[in-house]
Formats: sequence, structure tokens, C-alpha cells
Amino acid sequence: MRFLRPDLVWWIGAALVAVGVVRWRVRRTFAASTTVRWLSAPRYRASILRGLPTAVLVVALILIGCALMDPVLPYAQSTISSRGLDIVVALDLSSSMLEEMGRPKPPRSFQNLTFSSRDATLTRAPGENRLTATKHAIKTFVTSRRDDRIGLVVFSDNAYVISPLTFDRDYVVRYVDLVDDQLLRGEGMTSIGDGLALANHLLASASARDAAQRGLRRDRNQVVVLFTDGENNHGRDPMEVLGESNAANIRVHMVGVDLEEEIRNKPQVQRLFQSVRRYGGRYFNAATARDLDAASRTIDSVEKGVLVSRSYVRDAPVFQWFALPALLCLAAAIGLRAIPYFIDQT
Repeated sequence: MRFLRPDLVWWIGAALVAVGVVRWRVRRTFAASTTVRWLSAPRYRASILRGLPTAVLVVALILIGCALMDPVLPYAQSTISSRGLDIVVALDLSSSMLEEMGRPKPPRSFQNLTFSSRDATLTRAPGENRLTATKHAIKTFVTSRRDDRIGLVVFSDNAYVISPLTFDRDYVVRYVDLVDDQLLRGEGMTSIGDGLALANHLLASASARDAAQRGLRRDRNQVVVLFTDGENNHGRDPMEVLGESNAANIRVHMVGVDLEEEIRNKPQVQRLFQSVRRYGGRYFNAATARDLDAASRTIDSVEKGVLVSRSYVRDAPVFQWFALPALLCLAAAIGLRAIPYFIDQT
């Protein structure tokens, strides 16, 4: 520990000396008698305890002086707790996301299959498509998470980071607005496993970086929210990646965006839903834009956590170490003065 204002010790010392001199000079004079010789005998001397209030008052003044000299610790560890999570939103940008939300599905045949984003643009009916409705739900979710760091990942044939983890919600919302059907033009598949793997990597990298810089400790407070309208048909197996997420204490929630019943009932898709639930996440079937908003609100309500960070602070002030004992000493000195034993009767 050191003092930032050691020069004040001279002023404080001078003030104490001045108070002592003034007190000595204004002492009251007493009448003498022929018995003063007897009163000066040891058996008539006052107990040393009579000076206890004065001693306590002097200690209080010294402590106040130390507090005024601005004591600090050169290096101190600080623990900061805040309610919040690290969340990565993984958004499916396959060609089928351009279909109209809630539109009756025609029988699946070779003639009406969509192979590219260009073909999907030509064939979709007017109205709000799945991508637009999903973007609205994501923006609603992001703006409600005040204490979280949020990142954005998109995937189709491959997965890409659009926004790293950040506390700037407006920044993430602007990037959500920039996502459109031209962003991954030329791709059209659904690589759920790759999107989830990239989200895991983004969270793991941020966690390692924070641990190295600030000693951040985490307890299952990393989340991936996956929005998709289809089954995995390209890239890594999502079941395998879900196991990796669970091993890394990352919880995954999945939102099926207007997912067709034919796809939803497939055995591999059902196993994916079951794995999400088994590892602590939830699956939401959002057939309409209202369902998407309800899913985002539900995730917002269930995902609450605490981030605990430890950081080293330079010159951490510790004036309270002296100020609080000084207040106690002042109170004790006043209290002792109220006891008859310590009252000066002369």
C-alpha cells in the first residue's frame, strides 16, 4: 500500500501540534492550598484510564489524516458480476428461406424444387418471406438483451461470421438488416452442422480471450440460437456438433422457421430435436411470424445468467480502510465522554 498524497502528512502533523499547543495554553488555572502536597502523592493521582477518551480521539485524528493522504493498493484484484450471457445467433440463408412465410406447400417434385437463390426469387409469391420474418424476430430478441454480448453467424453451403460478440446491440441490428438473399448468392444448401460449429468456435475464442485478459469465469452462460427452415443436407453432422456444444457447456436452442411437416417428421430431424432437448436446449416450431416472435420472447425469458469477471486494478483506492475505523473511534471518544468516570470534575 502507498499514499498518493504523502505531502499532507506535514500539514496534518502541524495541525495536530497546533491543536495541542492551543489546548495547553488555554488550560484553566487552579487554586492551590496547603494540602496540595498530599494530593500529589501516588495514592491520590488519577488513573491513567482517565486519558482514554483523549487517546481514542488522537487515534481517530491520525486515521483521518491517513485517509486524507489517499491510500491505494498498487495492484488489486477486482471481481465484477453482471447479469448477462454470450449469445450467438445462427441464421439459415439457404434458398428456401426466400419462400413466403406460411404459404401452403405444394407437393414436392422435381419440377418445383429450388436449386439456387435466383430461382427462389423468381418463384416466390409476394408477401413476407421466411428470411424477413426471421430477421424481425432476431432484431426483437437482440434489442431485449441489454447485458449480453451477441454475435451473428449465417450459413448455407458454408458458414460465415457476420458480427463478432459485442455489447453494441445497435451494431448487431444494423448487420441483421444487411443480411439479404444476395449475401450468399450462388449457395443454397443447408449446413446446420457447419453453422453450429462456427458458432461454437466464436464462443470458445471469446471465452479463451477473456480468460487470458481478465480471468473470466463461466458457468454454462454461453448460448446458440439457431434459426433454420430445413434439414441438414450439406457439411458436418449436426448431431456430432451438438455433442461438442454440450461438452463445451454451450446450450443450443433451435427454431424451426415454417418447417414443413414432411421434413419435421423425418427420423434424422426428430433425433436432432431430441438431442437439442437432451442437452438442455429447446426446440420451437414457428409456422408464422407471430410464432417466431413468441419463440424469441420465450428464449429471452429462460436465458438469464451471470458473468463473473476478475480484473486487476492499478492504484485501487482503500481510503475506507482508515475512514471507517476513524468514525468508530470518534463515536467511541464521544461515548466515553458521556461516562461520569471520564468527565473532568475540576
